[in-house]
Parts: sequence; structure tokens; C-alpha cells
Amino acid sequence: MGMTDVLIVGAGPTGLVLACDLARRGAAVRIVDRSPVPPRTSRAKGPNARSLEILDDLGVAEEVLAAGSAPLPMLKYRDRLPVAETDPWADSAPSPDAPYDRGRLIAQWRLEEILRDRLAGYGVRVELGREVTGLAEGPGGRHVDVTFAEGRTERARYVVGCDGAHSSVRKLLGIGFEGTTAEDQVMVCGDVDLADGALDRTRWHQWFDEDGTVMLCPIPGTRTGWWFQAGPERDGRGRPLAPTADGFRRLLARHTGLPGRALTRAELLSTYRVNVRMADRFRAGRVFLAGDAAHVHAVAGGLGMNTGIQDAFNLGWKLGLALAGHAGPELLDTYEEERLPVAARTLDLTSERLRATLEAIRRPGGGLDAAITPDTTGLGVGYRWSSLARGHAAAPKAGDGSPEAPDAEVRTARDGERPVPRPGDRAPDAPCVDAVTGARTRLHRVFAGPRTTVLGFGPGSAAALREVAAAYGDAGVRICRVYAAHEDRAASAPGEAVVDDEGHAAAAYGRGASDGTGTGTSTVVVVRPDHHLGLSAPAADTRSVHAYLHRLHGAARSAERFSGIGGRRR
Repeated sequence: MGMTDVLIVGAGPTGLVLACDLARRGAAVRIVDRSPVPPRTSRAKGPNARSLEILDDLGVAEEVLAAGSAPLPMLKYRDRLPVAETDPWADSAPSPDAPYDRGRLIAQWRLEEILRDRLAGYGVRVELGREVTGLAEGPGGRHVDVTFAEGRTERARYVVGCDGAHSSVRKLLGIGFEGTTAEDQVMVCGDVDLADGALDRTRWHQWFDEDGTVMLCPIPGTRTGWWFQAGPERDGRGRPLAPTADGFRRLLARHTGLPGRALTRAELLSTYRVNVRMADRFRAGRVFLAGDAAHVHAVAGGLGMNTGIQDAFNLGWKLGLALAGHAGPELLDTYEEERLPVAARTLDLTSERLRATLEAIRRPGGGLDAAITPDTTGLGVGYRWSSLARGHAAAPKAGDGSPEAPDAEVRTARDGERPVPRPGDRAPDAPCVDAVTGARTRLHRVFAGPRTTVLGFGPGSAAALREVAAAYGDAGVRICRVYAAHEDRAASAPGEAVVDDEGHAAAAYGRGASDGTGTGTSTVVVVRPDHHLGLSAPAADTRSVHAYLHRLHGAARSAERFSGIGGRRR
């Protein structure tokens, strides 16, 4: 019986992102889905800013941007008349440390097509019509035996359930999924076609009346396609009716004033109820849960698909290092350690945004913009409490030394200065120049791909970077010297090098010290493969750098190169 490295169950965005990440690492990955055709749903409207960074890393962001559209202004109506227009992103703009300041509208099925094509480029295709019916740990806990509905049993070193809120994987593991379902908070959804010219396609139209709601958002890449969301029709006893094309036509005519015949097609019809639930744990031995299989919450803020994509990006590099034999199994424990608190916070955030939205739409002019806050971009999510968030040997954690709570992830500025990222935070981007070619680039392009990155700021970092290259250059670690514009680059360190010609990198990382003076201000920053800071330390503290890289990549090839005590090398 052959052995697969990772079997992914569920081929939605979460499973596909994880499969792409593992495939590019050279893992033997398979992805199955019980649907006989590629699954299609209508709810998710696209990646947020943080997910766009992940898609950029996977090499598909340009295609996603081309296939989608920018978020649209929201036109709100009451009693069929327009009463207000709001652009939630009017005051937002890209910045040097975050070139994606907003998400992108794209149909989920189109995003999945792009990811499936990317995955096919690695020689991996979704195996459709395959339902998992049994999971059993193999002898010695070294693999998982997976049984399928057709009776076959296959083996995998790891299994990841990305199979949605009704996850078979979670149920087979007996993992609880506690929470609540709000039976009175119901919405009907679908993809529809409207007669050409029926509505302005440069707006997201929202009718909020006392007796019901209709929302219509144009689907990018289509001429007449729209996302349709509405409060349901109800029977004589007040119970919601199942969605139908004729029901959508009646809702359209009642609230918008458009004739029902203007709706010419309706498909992917579904009923949505607000579920707020989270799995008791995200791991059972060699089996993991990600995306809706691990957590579901209110749609307010559009964080459902995005939280799943970010689960996948957190788990992929850890599985990759474990499979390659670099990291021990304890690295896999940090997936639940980091993502479960984020999921819990997301449940709270989306519930609060739903409450704010329901309150807003009671008033004429209120709308879905009430659900959008800086938190919904995903750019502020970090893991300062994680065991992978480490200061250098001489720098204890803030406060009393205990791990910080998840809410501490939001960075705050002091004395009007730009907030400085700390271990666990998302690593800022910054425009810069390739020191060899002179071409414009940016730090996230340097980070791209399945490797850990070690940045060196200041002349004193060159020796530390050379040691890292010698010890870990063959173990998935890249180094990059970040030069200030006026620094002498004659004696460059090995590996990549960029010039911080406008000072954005130094500002983003709080390294005003990269001034070329060599006065003890040089710093080494370790960036995890998922673009989060792992360690920031003085360049002389090679002991801390070695200890951190050892945690991720195992023993150094030349351990004696890091034999310093307290930062002094022999």
C-alpha cells in the first residue's frame, strides 16, 4: 500500500491553498472531495487584504486581481428609494508596509478555478467523488489509515480536514463542535442573472426595509451576474421558506421595484443561518482541522473563507518542515496553539460586527459597511502569545514574562511613532531595490516561497548572515542583507541583498539603526515562512538566532559556528 505525505479532505479555498503550499514544497500531497464535480458555493465574495498577500506568495495574486474587482461603493435604499451611498474604503490607501489595503471581489468558484489550475501545475489534481468514511491511526502512530466510501483504504502520514462545517473528518474524530445556531437569523442566497442594464454594476445595492431585505452585488467577470442575498419569504406561521427562483423574483419586485421578470436565472440557491461554533481542538494525532471544519461564525466582515485560507498558510509550512525531517513533531503543536485563539477571537469579532450591522440597518442609510473595520483586513492578526514568538536571550517578554493574550496582537503606537512589530506579528512589507540588478522589488517578494528568511540590518549583521548561510543554507533558510541607501555595499554578505533606498524597511522594522555607522545598532530578524516575525535580536546574539532556527529547521550543518555564549563567538 502506497503512502501519501498529506491527504487533504475538502477542495474549497482552504484545502486548495494548503495543497498548493505543500505541493511547492515537494510533499506528496493528495486532495479529495466528495462532490462529483468541483464544488461551487455562492457566499464568499473574495479574499481580504491578508489573504491577497498569501495568494501573492503562492503566485496567483495577479490572476485573482485580474479576474476580480475592487470593493464597490454601497448604495442603500429605503422604500425603494436611494437614501445614502457609502464607500467603506474611501479613506484607505496602500502603504509601503501593506500594498494591499483592501480585499478583492471575486466569485468563490472562480478563485477555486485559479487555485486548481495552480495546483495542476505541480501535477496534483483534485480527486472528485471520493468520500472519507473512516480514519484509524496506524501501528506506532506513524500514519493514518483512511477508508473511502467505495471500500478502499489508503495511507497518509497526515490528514487535514478542510471539509466544511459538516466535516466528516471532525465527526469521525469525535471532536466536539460547540456553539449556537440562531434559527431566527436566516438569509437566502444565490447567483442570479438580471436583465442587462437593470441596475448600475458599479454599486453594491442594498434595500433594507422594515419588512425585509434584498442585497445585490455584481459578480466580477460576468456581464449580467449578481450575488443575491435576502431575508427569506415566510409561510403563514412565520417559518422561512426554502429559496426558489420564483421566490427571488417576488422578493426582487417587493423591495426593489424592478419587475420580477428582470431576474432571468437563479442557481446555487442556499439558506444561511448564523452559526457560531468552534471545534474543541484542531488536532488529533496526525489529523488536523482547518477552515469551516474547525470554526464557523457570522458572515459579517467576510472572514469565513479568509480565516480558512490563513489556517492553511499557518499549517502548510509546519507540515512541510516536519515531513522534510527538519522540525520535530512539537512544531505541529503550534498550529492549534496559534490558530485556535485566532478563531475564538474571530467568532467574537464577527458576532459583534453582526450586531452592529443589524443595529445600523434599522435606520435609513445604514448598511453592510457597518461590518467593515480595520480588523476585517486580517493584517493585524498575529501570534505574540505563541511559543514561536521569541525575543533574544537578553529580552524577556513584555509585562511579567507570561504569554500575552490574543487581544494583545494589535500593535499600538507610542509617542506618535510608527508601531514597531514584535515577534509573532505579521512581517511588514517595504519597497526596496535589488542590490544586484537594480530592479524594484519589495520585502514580501523576498519572503515569497517555502523558506524561512533571515534579514540583516546594519553592517554588524554581515557576520551573522554568513554563519546562517553556512549552517542552514541547505535547510530551507534564505538570508537577505538590507542596506541603507548610503551604506557601503562593497563587502556584501552571501545570499540576497536589497537596498532600502527610501528608508521604508528600516522604518517598518524600527531599525533607524541601519545607518551604516556600525555603532552596535545592527539587527537580525527571522521571518517565518508565513510572513510572521519569529525573532528579532542584536546581530551579535548569534546564540538566539541559532536556537530559533534550530526550533524550525533542526540541527545546524555546522553547529560549532554558533558556539558563542551570550552572543560571543569563539
